[in-house]
Amino acid sequence: MAQAPASKPASAQPDKVIAKVQGVEIRESDLAMAEEDMGQQVEKLQGDAKRDALVGYLADVIIMSKAADAKKITEQKDFKTRVAFIRNKLAMEMLLIEEGKAATTDAAMKKVYDEAVAKGGTEQEVRARHILVPTEDEAKAVLAEIKKGTDFAELAKQKSKDPGAAAEGGDLGYFSKDQMVPEFAEVAFKLNKGEVSDPVKTQFGWHIIKVEDKRNKPVPTFDQVKDQIETYVARKAQAEYIAKQREANKVERLDK
Repeated sequence: MAQAPASKPASAQPDKVIAKVQGVEIRESDLAMAEEDMGQQVEKLQGDAKRDALVGYLADVIIMSKAADAKKITEQKDFKTRVAFIRNKLAMEMLLIEEGKAATTDAAMKKVYDEAVAKGGTEQEVRARHILVPTEDEAKAVLAEIKKGTDFAELAKQKSKDPGAAAEGGDLGYFSKDQMVPEFAEVAFKLNKGEVSDPVKTQFGWHIIKVEDKRNKPVPTFDQVKDQIETYVARKAQAEYIAKQREANKVERLDK
């Protein structure tokens, strides 16, 4: 069963009546629900066009609902069964939203952040340049030029077949081990600062790698990751609440 959203933003505008149809009011707050329900149908619309589409959708719902009443659709058993299901599902979603909100205290989020920092503060990153060529012979020729004293960055601009990095003198910036293909990463992380590798073969061709720097991966500030932490804490609280309720309310299967 899907979990409810971690939180739901409140409308900043007054909840004023913006339209009426068959005596039923459409309010500002109804637009958010209509937008959520319409999804991709209105996501590319902006301004008045979007607002008009949402009001039109809500008006259609009211008009058709009144027509259903006139045909006594709402008195049918199938309708009442579906209403009961939707009521229970909505109650579940709103309950889980409340549980998520209650769990996302500053103290709880700071604790998650501190634990993550303690575990992840020693991950190493390498800053490297590379020159990518199609064959081993070309890689050996590039390496020979470097050993003669030719500037690595200039050679990368002239020789490298990596269009993204060549213009930057082969500079790949800082990366962690899992961000590169294994053959490349294995060599790059064994080199010391300033060292140049022998030719390295990967699925992309042959590389000559030069390590410019090594460091521990910088830890993001709490404010930089607060939104992700808030979502994590809310989801965790929701999952734990569901598990607790399942444990306390065993399902009695009658079909087995």
